[in-house]
Amino acid sequence: MGKTIDARGFSCPQPVLMTLDEISAIGRGEILVLVDAEAARENVVRAVASQGWQVTDIQSDDDDYRITISKE
Repeated sequence: MGKTIDARGFSCPQPVLMTLDEISAIGRGEILVLVDAEAARENVVRAVASQGWQVTDIQSDDDDYRITISKE
């Protein structure tokens, strides 16, 4: 697993901005994004798709979401 972004506790748009910053920094690879709101999950998924990244896995535990994204 590559980089982990812990965006729990941040309200939108901060989780999206944190994720987009990391996407720009690494260009490709795998990132695990942790968020604690359904709206943040939806916004991160939409944002990464717009950048050509793929969501490879989403796991949930109550209100916590683990979003795995990647780009080869």
